[in-house]
Amino acid sequence: MPTHLITGAGSGIGAAVARRLRERGDDLVLLARDAGRAKELAALHPGARTLVGDLGNPDRLSWAFGQQPMPERLDSLLHIAGVVELGRIGDLTPKAWHFQLNANLIAPAELTRLLLPQLRVSHGQVVFVNSGAGLEAHAEWGAYAASKHGLKALADSLRHEEHGNGVRVTSVFPGRTASPMQAKVHQQEGKEYDASRWIDPESVATTILLAIDLPRDAEINNLTVRPGR
Repeated sequence: MPTHLITGAGSGIGAAVARRLRERGDDLVLLARDAGRAKELAALHPGARTLVGDLGNPDRLSWAFGQQPMPERLDSLLHIAGVVELGRIGDLTPKAWHFQLNANLIAPAELTRLLLPQLRVSHGQVVFVNSGAGLEAHAEWGAYAASKHGLKALADSLRHEEHGNGVRVTSVFPGRTASPMQAKVHQQEGKEYDASRWIDPESVATTILLAIDLPRDAEINNLTVRPGR
């Protein structure tokens, strides 16, 4: 069965994707930031393997992976984890910028670099779950949007570089999705959070599975998903 490495499998879109893939019998490797989180993910997704590496500290990912057994085969790398901290450009500190750029852009780049050898062998796929903010930036979304605009550039460059190696690259741009992250965004915005107004994570999961299940004669490069209500 195919093997997928997933970041962000603890909640929201990532949890929905992991559940759907596991239910159909695929093998999962779930990235966790530490050993405690790895135990939580293993309990949430029985049968899945875990791999410890902190996306908030991308400089240490290579070292962390060197201390653990790595998957011998990898058919897809699904970048779904993300962080957000809203704020006006005039108020954001370097710490806020590093927090979002590390987790949302630099760590996906490093994780992809480390796993490209396996993906080339399997003619696998890399999926970047981006954001509507990766296409258009609004007030107080500057740092997050910058990280997501950068993620789009990363995906586009990777697609051109790896096409000859048989690696497909897809960016998915969901609008607001009902998740713990969205609840945090509403809190930062000072707004009441109503999950029923936003996209169900299962709907975004459906689009991700569509991309990775597409026959090999085609690929989905960019897929935008917006709330239907």
